[in-house]
Amino acid sequence: MLTDLKSAKKVTGAKQVTRALKNGTARRVFLAQDADPRVTEPIEILCREQGTETEAVATMAALGSACGIAVGSAVAAVVD
Repeated sequence: MLTDLKSAKKVTGAKQVTRALKNGTARRVFLAQDADPRVTEPIEILCREQGTETEAVATMAALGSACGIAVGSAVAAVVD
């Protein structure tokens, strides 16, 4: 699914992913394993509460690259 992230409609960053989860538009959330847990844990908890699928990604750099951005990303989400 990570390879599909580049062409999918998505949001990146903790604030935008949190907003998408609260709005009900996030379909799958990607969490970088090397990101600060203070950023990823609240989003992971919100995903569990709402039943949104999560997928672990090894590094922030890999997640950023999959999103087509030049910097790392702690979280990203595929949205409607």
